[in-house]
Amino acid sequence: MEKSVMKILHVSPECAPLAKKGGLGDVAYALPKALRKNGVDARVLIPAWPGVLDAARDLGALRSRPFATISVALDWRALSAKLWRATIDELPIYILENDRLFSNTDIYPEETNAESAEPMIFLSYAAFELAAAAHWKPLILHAHDWPAAMIPSALRHHRHYSSMAGDYDTVYTIHNMAHQGLFSPECLDGWGIKPESFVPMSAGSLEFYGRVNLMKGAIDNAEAITTVSPRYSWDIQTKEGGFGLDGVMSENKRKLRGILNGIDCDVWNPKRDRLLPANFDASELEGKKICRAAVMKRFAWEDDGRPLLVFVGRLTEQKGVDIMLGALSELPKESVYVLIIGSGSEYYGGRVAEFAAAHAENVRTVTGFSEEKAHLAYAAGDLLLMPSLFEPCGLSQLIALAYGTIPVARATGGLCDTVIDADGTEEGNGFLFADYSAEELRGAIKRAAEAMRDPARWERIIKNAMSRDSSWNIPAKEYAALYREIVESE
Repeated sequence: MEKSVMKILHVSPECAPLAKKGGLGDVAYALPKALRKNGVDARVLIPAWPGVLDAARDLGALRSRPFATISVALDWRALSAKLWRATIDELPIYILENDRLFSNTDIYPEETNAESAEPMIFLSYAAFELAAAAHWKPLILHAHDWPAAMIPSALRHHRHYSSMAGDYDTVYTIHNMAHQGLFSPECLDGWGIKPESFVPMSAGSLEFYGRVNLMKGAIDNAEAITTVSPRYSWDIQTKEGGFGLDGVMSENKRKLRGILNGIDCDVWNPKRDRLLPANFDASELEGKKICRAAVMKRFAWEDDGRPLLVFVGRLTEQKGVDIMLGALSELPKESVYVLIIGSGSEYYGGRVAEFAAAHAENVRTVTGFSEEKAHLAYAAGDLLLMPSLFEPCGLSQLIALAYGTIPVARATGGLCDTVIDADGTEEGNGFLFADYSAEELRGAIKRAAEAMRDPARWERIIKNAMSRDSSWNIPAKEYAALYREIVESE
């Protein structure tokens, strides 16, 4: 089959730059865009959460009016959404507008129940209705994480959509095993799912210890499963990384692949980044010094040359905030500057605020997410702190490497696939530690600081980092090959 006719629909609750809560938003935009450059007709389907249509209009990407209506039966009633089409960087994005369904500014529900699941189930079923409305029919539906996990299962168990099983193949990508989509079995009838879907140990069953597990169903029913890094594909088959589904993953390992995420180099490129006060590349690093000077001025620091440590990400347990604060509290205040940019739970946000107040001389924080400050932090930093408890892939370390900011990271998941310890080889581009502890992190920071004292060695580490190809070019080719393999196997 010719690459040019391979049609793929990515179904995701978020897609940058229109809706983004985390790394999935970046992937749902950058991967299809890269696929199109590789001859695949990839498109995206997302909900119109508050602000999505306005963002598309601001980009001049939206058609003047919706061009169709999509209707789905849920809870024994018909629900409808207006269908819009936006085009950003030549990537078609279909947007579902229903103000009642898609009213959550946070995208993801705080509690999983029949009502809170409705937007995600509608999104999943809308993928089957899109072909008639858009006059474009994909060969493969590529579902992302638990919000789109019903897609593979519906083709097997839905009262109506199971009749379309021969029309579509499915790929399911796990971005984070910790969020599986657990619901009461009473939800199934309103979702149009047949009772036999909940029989324990039956083929493609959604049953999981008495509850509905959407991720489990997708793993069993999809033609292929991918994770966002090779190491994470192994991690999720272990008791520690599988979050209860390690046995299910092991049973399905024949169709599991770990394909490392990339970054959008149109957005994250220090040589062309318009949000920076100066640009730079591996051959000319003067602009990085100018970016550091801008941070020093903005946060009222008098630069004495000490290492600038940055953290950019969600303030959650997964990201290692506990051990990060523990390690930093034991470092002399005069030894480092620390810039923390992120948002998260009220608990961790409070802890970071308290820490910053107690270390006002050398710690600054930016609560919430600021695109401009994040770009500046990646460009200005000496070290990126990424002490994750677990990390499916991680985008922060990929961005940091591209900007010559050296990761100090825990050896887990995708961090193992991308960061090479500089104390182990001259090809190193970062510093890794194994145990999840403040003491181990502090030791890795000290090793990095010691390397900085040798200018020639430090420049080599920076150039190693910046020479790594973190683009979507290679991953997109791997996904395109997977799609062709699925279609040609029939």
